[in-house]
Amino acid sequence: MSSERVTTAYFREAKREGRPITMLTAYDYPMAKLVDAAGIDGILVGDSLGNVVLGYGSTIPVTMDDMVHHIKAVARGVSRAMVVGDLPFLSYHLSRAESLRNAGRIIQEGGAQAVKLEGGREIAETVQAMVAAGIPVMGHLGLTPQSVHQLGGYKVQGKDEAAAKKLIDDAKALEEAGVFALVLECVPAPLAKMITEMLAVPTIGIGAGPHCSGQILVTHDLLGLYGGGGPKFVKRYASLHEEIARALAAYREEVQSGAFPGPEHSFGMPEEVLAGLARE
Repeated sequence: MSSERVTTAYFREAKREGRPITMLTAYDYPMAKLVDAAGIDGILVGDSLGNVVLGYGSTIPVTMDDMVHHIKAVARGVSRAMVVGDLPFLSYHLSRAESLRNAGRIIQEGGAQAVKLEGGREIAETVQAMVAAGIPVMGHLGLTPQSVHQLGGYKVQGKDEAAAKKLIDDAKALEEAGVFALVLECVPAPLAKMITEMLAVPTIGIGAGPHCSGQILVTHDLLGLYGGGGPKFVKRYASLHEEIARALAAYREEVQSGAFPGPEHSFGMPEEVLAGLARE
C-alpha cells in the first residue's frame, strides 16, 4: 500500500485498472486516524453524521457549520485517504453563488479534498460550476437521504423500467458535468453493474451489489457500535456495542465495589512529606 495521498487521479486509475476502491465514513479525529491507518482509500464525512453522531432522525437538520466542524476534525487525523465532505440539505439548491460558497467552505475551511452532493440531471449545472471553480465533486444517486420524504422512505431505487432509465440518464448527466466518482445507494445490483460499465468514472456502491468500482459503508454499522439490526447491505465485522457495554458495566461494578482504582492506578508521595503534613 502506497503512502502517497489518494487523489481523484487515483480513483480514475483504479477504475481503469480494475482495482476495487475502498471507502468508509468518519466523523471525528480518532475514527479518522483508525480508518486512514487501515489503508482505506477514501473517507466520507457524510451528512449521515446527523443520524450517527448527532442523534437526529434524518440528515435533514444537519447544517453547513455542523459539516465544516466535523470535516476539520477528520482532516486532522488523515494523512493518506482522500477526505470527501457532504454538502447538506439546501446548501446547493438556492443559488449558484451560494452553492459555490458552501462547496468552497468544505474545501477551504474543512480541509477536505472533494465534496459530495445528491441529485441527478437537475444539479448537473451546479456540479459543472463547482468543477470549473476547481472543486472536485463526487455524485450520489439512488437512495438519496436528503430526498427521503420525496422518495417515500428508505427503499431500493430504480426497480422499474422508468426509474432505472432515469438513474442511467442522471448518471450520464453527472459524468458529463465532471464528477470524478459516483455513489450508487440502494440500487439493484444488475442496474448498478450496467451503470458502472457505461461510465468512465468509478462508481462507489452502498447496497448496490458487487459490480461497482468500489464500496462504502458507515463505519459505525460495520463495527456494530449501535447493536440491533441494520440495513440488509451492511456486513458487521465486529460487535463493539456488546464489548463496550460489557466494559462500561465492569467499570461501574469495580468503582462501586472498591476494586478500582487499586494501588497500581494511584500515586504515592514520600513518607517524610506525609509526616510533615501530619505534624502541622
